[in-house]
Amino acid sequence: MKYTNTWDLESIFTGGTNSEEVQTKLSAVKEDIELYADQLHAWNSDPATDASTLHELLEKQEVIGKGLGQVGTFINMWRDAFMDDPYASVVKGQVMELSSEIQQLSTIFTKKLVAISDENWNTLLEGDTLRVISFSLNEIREEGKRLVSEAEEKLIAKLNKDGLAAWSDLYNTVGSTMTVPFTDKDGNTTDLSIGQAMNKMYADPEPEVRAALFENWEKTWSTNGPIFADILNHLAGYRLTLQEVHGRKGHLEEPLEYNRMSEDTLTAMWSAVDAQKQTFIDYLGRKADLFGVDQLGWQDVAAPVAVGEAKPTRFTYDEACDFIIENFASFGPKLTEFTKHVLENRWVEAEDRANKRPGGYCTSLPEFEESRIFMTFTGSPSDTSTLAHELGHAFHSHVMKDLPTLNRSYAMNVAETASTFAETIIADATVRNATSNEEKISLLANKLEGATAMFLNIRARFLFEDNFYTERAKGIVSETRLNELMVEAQKEAFGDSLSSYHPHFWAAKLHFFIDSVPFYNFPYTFGYLFSLGIYAEYLKQPEGFEEKYIALLRDTGSMKVEDLAKKHLDVDITKEDFWAAGISLVAKDVEEFVELTDTVQK
Repeated sequence: MKYTNTWDLESIFTGGTNSEEVQTKLSAVKEDIELYADQLHAWNSDPATDASTLHELLEKQEVIGKGLGQVGTFINMWRDAFMDDPYASVVKGQVMELSSEIQQLSTIFTKKLVAISDENWNTLLEGDTLRVISFSLNEIREEGKRLVSEAEEKLIAKLNKDGLAAWSDLYNTVGSTMTVPFTDKDGNTTDLSIGQAMNKMYADPEPEVRAALFENWEKTWSTNGPIFADILNHLAGYRLTLQEVHGRKGHLEEPLEYNRMSEDTLTAMWSAVDAQKQTFIDYLGRKADLFGVDQLGWQDVAAPVAVGEAKPTRFTYDEACDFIIENFASFGPKLTEFTKHVLENRWVEAEDRANKRPGGYCTSLPEFEESRIFMTFTGSPSDTSTLAHELGHAFHSHVMKDLPTLNRSYAMNVAETASTFAETIIADATVRNATSNEEKISLLANKLEGATAMFLNIRARFLFEDNFYTERAKGIVSETRLNELMVEAQKEAFGDSLSSYHPHFWAAKLHFFIDSVPFYNFPYTFGYLFSLGIYAEYLKQPEGFEEKYIALLRDTGSMKVEDLAKKHLDVDITKEDFWAAGISLVAKDVEEFVELTDTVQK
């Protein structure tokens, strides 16, 4: 079947970022905020005898949040697809202004919840309308106990649009102006966008191309290194100040709370990874043998493997879509029908062109109760896996859309569970469909690319960020020191097994500059391993598993992850054993890869 590989942005707001519809929506949101503010200020929260007023306030919050989210998502989508758009930053500023207003009102709302006596609070939650969202309301109330005075929180909210959010936007602005030069074998030089350069650098089958691009890539990021160092330092400094003001004990407390997980769980997961990482370092060593080098360079870690007469597996976008639909069908009808709807209705922006930001994501259009997917599809199995990954995110949101809004707010770690589960279905399918050992080797390597990313690359990101925040608490960290911290982390995670490292990776990786939450790294590894546990249960008894899977996904917005795992998998994820078992499943792929390459090498 033929699929269109660009978004239908006009179906959201006509006229782009300079649209009258966008301005009309923002005006309506502003009016809603004013009405909400009047009712909020008039609300006497204790004694808590009027659950209906609280419910009305929550409904108004939902309307405002959806309206603001609809515009914010649209503007981000447009800016990411067309990075030179002149109006996107203007409208983004309007969204930030209104977000600041609602943040200030949210502080007042939260403080009123905190002011309710425990006795009256428990009485409130006994009613049918609030009991179903009690987990989320309790979270808001507990978090509210950290807040400082209303005046101070109001000032923080006002400053944020020129603080965390502004620094993050500056990173995006600078990145949108950057290009990476590339000279082909005929001597023709072109300027690639950051997204195009990254895709080619990591996926091109020619080692000389990858090496040349990596050299130019590192130079490009180092050119603006001082700017990115300033941005990163100020993001972290702003965040550390807020954490201190709100009585947090350390820089990990906030991301752990956001992900609804304990430090014991995080420690157990990383301990299991460190204990078994040599298996994946050995895999990289075997890959180096196949490439005819002593050690892989940084740019070679994710490079495609082709042995014998086998050529790297390639997909057109249409072929990838059909392949995903076909193999999702082996799992369950609901995932399959949803995927068809997404692909046939232009929810995906996948065209390979200049002027797009790098990377991929799934985002939400809350007024439509729909998702949208962004990526750049170049034809590799890795791109097909990425598409499946983002479809998993979209399906997660889809199966929760009939729940109360507060119960749909799941954290990043469990969000990565659904996406990785979908990706695993497709990765296994590509390996099964291999027509020769040579092709199977190539596809296993593609599958193991994800494992090495989760256990080595993301481990390096976590080590870097952990050490950076420790040093930043004592003062500004120089660009040179940031490079040192990055290489030290990469060498520790990869066991000093590579011939080259990426000093400016901290600058090139968008995740370090996201303003919403720090440590945008360990949740990926959590989700990857947690999904393996779910996938293992699916393989044991695939019949009817889709309904069990959906039941787990629907609980992700209203439970701590330890309770979620206990309820649906009957496991204790604060213990290393659970994580070690998941890693052992992936280690079997390494064993098969080594066995197959042994026969090829002979």
